[in-house]
This record gives sequence, C-alpha cells and structure tokens, in this order.
Amino acid sequence: MESHDGKLLVYASCVTPSERRLRSVTAAAEKVAELLKLPMEVVTFREEFGLIYVFYKNGDEEPIPIHCNKDGEFDWQNIYKALRNMMFVLSFHPKHSALKQIRKEVMLFS
Repeated sequence: MESHDGKLLVYASCVTPSERRLRSVTAAAEKVAELLKLPMEVVTFREEFGLIYVFYKNGDEEPIPIHCNKDGEFDWQNIYKALRNMMFVLSFHPKHSALKQIRKEVMLFS
C-alpha cells in the first residue's frame, strides 16, 4: 500500500460574505476527509473575496483545486458529492497513484 501525505484545504476570506456557505463547504470537506482518512484544514485570508475553494494537497506538491463554491451552494450534501466525485477522478491521475487506494471507498458511497 503506497502512503501519501494528502490533505484537504478549504480556502476562504475571513470576511466571507456568507458564514452559512462557509459552514456548508467546511462540513462537506470534513465528511470527505473523514471518509478518506485525510486531515482537513481551513485557511483564511484577510483579503475579501466571495469564492470558497477546496484543494487537495499531497506533501510538498502544489495544491490542486477540486471545488470552487461560487454559485452560493448551501446544501452540504451536494458539495460533498461534488468533492467526492473530484477525488475519484483525481485518483486516476498517475501523479496521484496513492489515491488509487481510496477509489473503492469513494465509490461505495455513490
């Protein structure tokens, strides 16, 4: 079993226009992180911007965007499905072969 140092990162402005939206995205990311046994971290910025991003980061590699909450989606379950689907797609990338291990877990809950 190949190991990896992956984690999910939620990037948002600390002056986010909707606390409810941030809670929804964070809840969805936490659920995916729990499913995949990955740590999750919320990173806030002082600059004001309305988008909330979720990234997958493996070790020292550049973070990969897997979700952008720009349409004001509040339903954490829809966000969760989108994140899970992107992690499944990412698991096929040869650079992220360690994610192959999670493919089964991701699809079990589809």
